[in-house]
Amino acid sequence: MHLPRTWLAILTAFYLALSISLPASAGLPVAVNGEPLPSLAPVLERSTPAVVNIFTRTRIKVEENPLLSDPFFRRFFDIPSQPRQRESQNLGSGVIIDAKKGYILTNHHVIQQADVINVTLRDGRRLDAKLVGTDPDTDVAVLQVPAKDLVALPLADSDALRVGDFVIAIGNPFGLGQTVTSGIVSALGRSGLGIEGFEDFIQTDASINPGNSGGALVNLRGELIGINTAIFSRSGGNIGIGFAIPINMARDIMQQLVTHGEVQRGRLGAQAQNLTPELANAFNLSQQRTGAVVVKVIPGSPADKAGLQVGDVVTEINQRPIRSADDLRNYIGLLRIGTHVRLTVVRKGEEHVIDARIAQSAAQEKSTAALHKRLEGAVIGSLDEGHPAYGLINGIVVLEVKRGSPAARAGLRPGDIITAINNDAVQNLEEAYKLAGKNNGIRLNILRGRTTISILLQ
Repeated sequence: MHLPRTWLAILTAFYLALSISLPASAGLPVAVNGEPLPSLAPVLERSTPAVVNIFTRTRIKVEENPLLSDPFFRRFFDIPSQPRQRESQNLGSGVIIDAKKGYILTNHHVIQQADVINVTLRDGRRLDAKLVGTDPDTDVAVLQVPAKDLVALPLADSDALRVGDFVIAIGNPFGLGQTVTSGIVSALGRSGLGIEGFEDFIQTDASINPGNSGGALVNLRGELIGINTAIFSRSGGNIGIGFAIPINMARDIMQQLVTHGEVQRGRLGAQAQNLTPELANAFNLSQQRTGAVVVKVIPGSPADKAGLQVGDVVTEINQRPIRSADDLRNYIGLLRIGTHVRLTVVRKGEEHVIDARIAQSAAQEKSTAALHKRLEGAVIGSLDEGHPAYGLINGIVVLEVKRGSPAARAGLRPGDIITAINNDAVQNLEEAYKLAGKNNGIRLNILRGRTTISILLQ
């Protein structure tokens, strides 16, 4: 095909102009119409020094053949009596949020059961870290390092986030070293995922991979909006669905850990279920209405004293929309003792406002030794409102298990929920001790995460 002379002239002029205007390397121009090209580099120069790599070591005692535990057998065969151990290692990330005091936010699962915690700064310094406190139910932990020439990230208001906001994830994926990825906020208030006890996640498509846990999710101003904590993946790699703990939640948990060394959760004294279309119809509510229907009010509780009634539909707490029973449980579970709450409820078609104050939990704790001689070294407690499974299942919860104790060797783990003993359902601590006392051998039915297991003790 032959082009007319006029088109040839135009194309020739265009290519000549292009070859003159572009550099010889054919790279991108540094500016367009006098304006510099957009870049995240200035934000990252301010943010990355506050994100650290975390390396942990955990010493685990190796179970030996019973013969090797016999002192006579050891002496006869001249076997050293040193305990055998193996060492496990873990990698993760953290964020400096207080440069003066050296406080670092990370995930509980990054430092769980660690004997040694080392923190590597962006400038290459390696520091020993002290564990200030940890909260498994929200997967938040606080570390402290010597406060010298540290850089902290400013905190944003994560409640002001909107779907579509640009975000940057900074962390240490696969132990490669500090890595930066970008994306947007894909969703807010994600819960019911079974990743943590109390869930109110920011969902993002910024690439988050193993090792990013505990790292920073920042906005384009370089402010911390979340702590990267998990991914949704069938292969273990990133598929564009990552989750971060909102910084407002992490900050509140951190303040309690710094002050008390633990999170002191209170109670409202009410149980609820989701407002289904069928229930909405029964209450003469719109099918599009969301909320949590109160199904139980504990006598003498703050909810009872404030006037909350069975059948009330909670639609807001402190002007925050309540979309489900999970929303209600998560919100109450994260409030401090003594906090004032204002509940908006629909009762018989009319809206009411109820004021209540979160009270101290009435939880009970006891040793497991009385359940069975092979369970010494653990502490169990009632499944009260401060626990994320409150109102969802019945049972008692394992609060602590001393490492190397008979209870640990029997298979108990912190967070286990004992739902039945010898196939009889367990409602509370008193019932558990009665059921265990009937036989020398007992079988425990345990809910661990989403898995049901059985432990038989003779």
